[in-house]
Parts: sequence; structure tokens; C-alpha cells
Amino acid sequence: MKESGRKLGALSPCAACKLLRRRCAQDCVFAPYFPADEPQKFASVHKVFGASNVNKMLQELPEHQRSDAVSSMVYEANARVRDPVYGCVGAISSLQKQIDSLQTQLALAQAEVVHLRVRQFTSSSNPGAMDMAVDQATMGESLWSC
Repeated sequence: MKESGRKLGALSPCAACKLLRRRCAQDCVFAPYFPADEPQKFASVHKVFGASNVNKMLQELPEHQRSDAVSSMVYEANARVRDPVYGCVGAISSLQKQIDSLQTQLALAQAEVVHLRVRQFTSSSNPGAMDMAVDQATMGESLWSC
């Protein structure tokens, strides 16, 4: 039977207490969020934020918000290890650039669809108007070639 990652009777220390080389108390604030089988999770958080700061942050939060806070800290710590300058802001910035690029491509595709529908409507309603319209296919142009 397990209780918050520790066996009843023989208490095995959580990842935080193992790394900090201290006895893991029954009411250890780290134990529910940093189980012994995930030592890297606490190691990266400790490296970026420090155990004392993580302890203070967790104790200041209501218990129902702590899990989300730990998830955020782990995400930010891992991002800081990968990119010490920007952290998760660098990842967000990169994703925002991708979104902007995809939105531009979508707008171009939508404009091309509208253009093709207008050409189709014009050619079906007035067959002689096609002689006056510029045929983009023969000129080798497309709205995709930006």
C-alpha cells in the first residue's frame, strides 16, 4: 500500500529529500509532488529556483493549487535548462512566430479561394468575359508564390 509515493512503515524519502540528503518527514511539502522515482524533476526545479524558494512557494499556496504550481515550475525549470536566457518565453516566442506565419498562409489561401470562385462565377455567368480576364495559370503566377 502506498501513500503519496512513500510506503507505510518504511518511509522512503521523496526525490527532494534524497537530493537534499535529509530525512523525509511525514508532512514533507515536497513528497506529494516530487516522488522518489522522478529525481530529475526536482533536480531541475532545485537548480533553477532553489529548494528554499520552492518550499516557500508551495507553503504559500492552497493545497489544491500546488500541483499546478509544481507543473509550471517543472516546465519553466526544464525550459531554463535548455535556454538559460529566455526559458519558456523563448519557446512561446517561437510558437508565436509559427502562428503568425500560418495565419499569413491561411489568409493567402483564403484569398486565392475567393479569387478562384470569382473567376469561376465570372466565367459561368458571362462566357465572353473570360477573354478580358487575366488567366493567372497561363502567366505562371499564383497567390502562393510570395
